Amino acid sequence: MKTLRTAVVTMAVIICLSACGNAGARNKKKATDNTPKAVVELTSGEFNSKVFDTSLDNAKFLGDKPAIVDFSATWCGPCQRLSPILEELAKEYEGKVDIYKVDVDKCRELAETFNISSIPAMLFIPMEGEAFMLVGLRNKAELQKKIEEIL
Repeated sequence: MKTLRTAVVTMAVIICLSACGNAGARNKKKATDNTPKAVVELTSGEFNSKVFDTSLDNAKFLGDKPAIVDFSATWCGPCQRLSPILEELAKEYEGKVDIYKVDVDKCRELAETFNISSIPAMLFIPMEGEAFMLVGLRNKAELQKKIEEIL
């Protein structure tokens, strides 16, 4: 009986160590991945200089091409699933559409300004016409359709 218990404990330790080892390898890969990101994360100040100056009463769009602003958070599961889709779209529409990310935890005043109460929330900004908001996780095809609407 003691031998069986020892074997079970030994197996549990081996399984735990191998699982932790793989997680470390994944984290190391992420840390050394220097691939440039196509989606640009903005601070409040950068948002005010590149997208809208929210300090003005009649803020107007400051960009030179249509834009999408993804309001998200690092802890949000749907936001994490949306992020690689937006990266793909940013590369596909490079030079045609700017795609930005705003962390609602770091930029609370921006989230309040745009009445963000659910995330992910994406603000689509055409060069002409009204900006509009999409809330929730969307698939790539649906986002491509919305991008074509603002081009």
